[in-house]
This record gives sequence, structure tokens and C-alpha cells, in this order.
Amino acid sequence: MKRREFIILLYGTAAVCPVPLPFLWPFAARAQNPPSSNQPAAGPVGQVATLQGSATVTRGNAATAIALQINDPVFQSDALATGADSSLGITFDDETTFSLSANTRIVVNEFVYQEGGSANAATFNVAVGTAAFVASLVAKTGTMKIATPTATLGIRGTTGVVDVPLGGAAGAAGGEPRIKLYPDADGHVGSIEVFNPQGGRLGTLTQGASAFTIQRGAGGSFRAVPFQIPPQEAARDRGVLQRLFVSHNIGRRMTIERLRSRGPNRLGPNNRQPGRQQQPFNRNPRPGGPPRAQPRRGNPNGRGQKR
Repeated sequence: MKRREFIILLYGTAAVCPVPLPFLWPFAARAQNPPSSNQPAAGPVGQVATLQGSATVTRGNAATAIALQINDPVFQSDALATGADSSLGITFDDETTFSLSANTRIVVNEFVYQEGGSANAATFNVAVGTAAFVASLVAKTGTMKIATPTATLGIRGTTGVVDVPLGGAAGAAGGEPRIKLYPDADGHVGSIEVFNPQGGRLGTLTQGASAFTIQRGAGGSFRAVPFQIPPQEAARDRGVLQRLFVSHNIGRRMTIERLRSRGPNRLGPNNRQPGRQQQPFNRNPRPGGPPRAQPRRGNPNGRGQKR
């Protein structure tokens, strides 16, 4: 049956059926507006905060990339990419922010955040390019990981820059992958743990402006080698971090407004508003009316005393 015939049948049924039309209207509305195949069933986990130039997202099973704009939602499993001479800032529900430089591609493999939850987790995959990040509540209350072609990073509440050359592997023509730890905007320094693809620990960064380069060792293994960030690269990173912190400040405000607009009854596991207090459970509800008044202290009947 075609969609138009189905809707006509619904309206015709409503004329003779004792069930009122409003009961049938949701079915008709869904018939007119089928769900988009490009939008995941789960809600968004982040939002585009800043954009210069061009950036795209490849979502779900879509074969083509979609151009991104400021305020666009970001979903789990999205693959995000920037064009030449472009940058993209994304802020997630826990206020973690990524800033992608030109010709960078990352994938949001996993993002689960619930205020006060014990299963908060996020995993991002930096395939190529330069990605700077400010880790927020997921890294502080759960686990946050950043995967690269040669190493996996355990993020412990901090700011960092990941450089993955074209080709992605150690020894590629574009240079070695580099992991750099920097202070947060308030001066706090966290840590970045570096693991090989098999889960073996390669090292940990704990000092501001410290770095590892990931080099290939004997037998196809990898090692994290400390190195001094050259002045020219440090100057470039300062510009990258300045753009990151701008995106973070803009994205935090946008995230608060976005989660507030969903309302208290629409906040799911990924959509809990940071700092939002939940209403206490009413243990003595009155069906169809306001809660039952509490008796006055010292008077079990709850009635006023006679004078």
C-alpha cells in the first residue's frame, strides 16, 4: 500500500471508528515523515562549535560525506574530516573539546557520559593529521582513550596534541607520529599514558610541553621515545592550542544551552546536563493532584491546635 493511500485510509477509518482521530494522528505523521537513514537511533553526543573553511562527516552506512556547519550535531561512530586550510572545533556532552587542523580525520568510536555514572567512556581514533584536545568529565570520572595507527593513549584529564603523518605509521614519509602533553588553560597538567597496539605500556607523559615520538623497533614493535619539541613546532602548537581553547569556551556555552533545551525528561545516558540537580522522589504521591501536605511537627494529626 502506498503512503498516500495509507494516510487516506486512516482518515477514512477515523470518520467511522469510535477511536478519536488524535489517537491515529501519530501513525499518519510517521507515515508522512519516515526516519532518516543517515541519523542514528541514539541521540547526539556532541556539537560543532567552531568551523573555518570546510569540514565533513561520514555517518552510519552513508557512502558520501556531508558538509558540516556550526551547531551541527555529532553522533557516535561519526567520521569527521577537515579540508585544506580548514579547522574544526567539536565539544561533547561532558565538555571535552577537540580542535582538528587542516587535512585531519578522526572517528568517534565510543562516547558514553552520564553525570555521576560509573560507566563513562570515550574512544576517539585519530587516523591522520593534527588533533588537539581538552579532556573533561569523562576522563575524570571514567576512561578516555585516543587511538592512533601505532599507539593508544590513556588520557588523564589534560590537554594534548596528537600528530599523525600521512600514512599513519612510524617510519612514514611524513615523519614519526608525535604525542605531546601541554598544560590546561588554568595551568593544570594531567598525564598521557602511551600503549602499543597489544596493550603494553610504552611510557607516560606527566610534564607540561613534554612529548614522545612513536618509533618502530625490532620485529615490528613500537617504542615511545622522549624528544624536545623544536621551537618552530612549539610556536605552531601555541597557535593550535589557542584555537582549541577558543573552541572549548564557545563549545561549553553551546553544550549547556543544548542540554538545557532538551528538558529534564529528555536527558538520556549521553545527555545528562553537567551540574543539574535531579528532583527528589515523592514518596507519598496523590494521583491526579499535588503531593499530600506534611503534618506539622509535634502534631501527628496535622491539624491546627485549638487556642
